[in-house]
Amino acid sequence: MIDAAIDWLDKHHEDLVRDLAALVAIPSISTDGEHATEIDRTAALTCDQMRAAGLQNVAVLRSGDSNPYAYGEWIGAPGKPTVFLYAHHDVQPVNDVGAARWLQDDPFKLTRREGRLFGRGSADDKAAITVQLAAIASWLKTTGKLPVNVKMLVEGEEEVGSKNLLGFFAEHKERLMSDVIVVCDTENIETGLPSITYSLRGIVQASIEVTSAAMPVHSGMAGGAMADAALAMNVILSRLYWNRGRLPIPGYYDRVRQMSERELAAMRALPSDESKWRKDLGVLEGVTFATETGKHVYEQTWRQPAVTVVAQEASSIRQVSNQVLPRARAIVSARIVPDQRPEEVFAQLESLLTNDPPWGVKVEVKETGKVDWWMTNPEGPAFEAALQSLEQGYKHKPAMIGCGGTIGFVGPLATLFGGAPALLLGIEDPRSNAHAPNESLDESDFKSLMRSLAHLFANIGGLPGGKVK
Repeated sequence: MIDAAIDWLDKHHEDLVRDLAALVAIPSISTDGEHATEIDRTAALTCDQMRAAGLQNVAVLRSGDSNPYAYGEWIGAPGKPTVFLYAHHDVQPVNDVGAARWLQDDPFKLTRREGRLFGRGSADDKAAITVQLAAIASWLKTTGKLPVNVKMLVEGEEEVGSKNLLGFFAEHKERLMSDVIVVCDTENIETGLPSITYSLRGIVQASIEVTSAAMPVHSGMAGGAMADAALAMNVILSRLYWNRGRLPIPGYYDRVRQMSERELAAMRALPSDESKWRKDLGVLEGVTFATETGKHVYEQTWRQPAVTVVAQEASSIRQVSNQVLPRARAIVSARIVPDQRPEEVFAQLESLLTNDPPWGVKVEVKETGKVDWWMTNPEGPAFEAALQSLEQGYKHKPAMIGCGGTIGFVGPLATLFGGAPALLLGIEDPRSNAHAPNESLDESDFKSLMRSLAHLFANIGGLPGGKVK
């Protein structure tokens, strides 16, 4: 039966690429509040593709004022485990068009080039929709049944923090209850090397506002006398500069869990090529990595905390005027790791940024969002089935990796499902440029993940007694 499923995937590959192209063609941008119609269209198209794959009870669902979720299921395997599949159909904005950054005129047209599929959302995360539905169809179109039960949810507001998702899960708990969670929204450590992510950093975001006066004043009249809010802001932010040491935030590392020797050994065995990282990340010649001295890049980005200034403004360069600026704002994003506590991290940041302000300017720091870290022990029947499936699909032994990013629902959903194993399978790779110009997906990995999911259904369905943990 699995041979028939794999053969179906191979024979219908071009159809599946067209399915992905249809999804990519809809600019379902969720971050600007201006594409509600397009987000509705992608949810509807996802439902159409769910029905075509053979899923039942397909529906567009909402929770409160949420963007639409697409849901479908197949629960015709009594006594077998139920697999919950997650993906999202919303995407990031398109930036740098017209600045010669995108190598195609229309970022929403799926384009083949050099073994990759380019387009906004091609990797993050519309390919996951296609991959999951392809694996489902490969069984239902050949044998008429799946070796497991499947419940599939495709979210429409992941790129804006999934603000309604936990409420949605609680509201629809009985409908969604499953034994295993499968998420295809993480990265393979390199193309051709399948990866299971077992740890995610959390995030604490804070806004900072510096105020020095009631209004801007001509810099010829007051320059050098009045406190410059923009300069004061940069002095304050410079307190975060770590100069390849630890972040200079008192207490910040007190709870950080160190990697075990076993984890460190596994990490050091992974492919590691600084010149390739520099190329993939677009690091300019002469610019060094900011990694803490003695830390491997993987350890730094997976299991060490980080602070990034993600936005800063004081005035418009386009509308520049010779003024002493009275106000400046910034947003700081702190990535947190096991066993840091979000509320403590915010308090530590607030204390550092508000203490002894330059010229006595007023500094206000507010928390604007937080998501906890997640980590699991990647052992047990479900993980063994996943490792076997990835090796069958990719013809390569998988890697266990961490991730510097954040997927906030994984931990709460696993808890809601009674401690269900969460399998985070890579679909992106270091060249995918998610959220950036020329987002793309390696087509070979696209094929391999489809095959791996088809195998995963068989391997989980064949677990003795249906026990997944």
